[in-house]
Amino acid sequence: QVQLVESGGSSVQPGGSLTLSCTTSDEKLDGYNVGWFRQAPGSEREGIGCTSNGEVPSWSSDSIFIKGRFSVSRDSARNIVYLHANNLTPDDSAVYYCATSRLYCGRLHRMYDDWGQGTQVTISE
Repeated sequence: QVQLVESGGSSVQPGGSLTLSCTTSDEKLDGYNVGWFRQAPGSEREGIGCTSNGEVPSWSSDSIFIKGRFSVSRDSARNIVYLHANNLTPDDSAVYYCATSRLYCGRLHRMYDDWGQGTQVTISE
């Protein structure tokens, strides 16, 4: 089991940007597909994007499921996976999670094995 830790959540104004981080001290994240999700109160957990470990079919590699304002990147040397979010709106307010899977890099949250505790993002004036 991988103990994941998210950080970087905060309160920002509409139109602002954030970079969230996901890391673990247990092992190298390079061996995992790492997905980013979010969940607002009363809503389903929603897939944002995933960066693959290079071992999944190309159609599901490094995918962004919410187009246009989000991107996912890795810093292998620091063992961190980032979620970059731009032009944020109040609808983006949610708890943001990262998750790992050895075999899957898609938008279905039930296919991921290990999850962090989440980091809160609030978009308001």
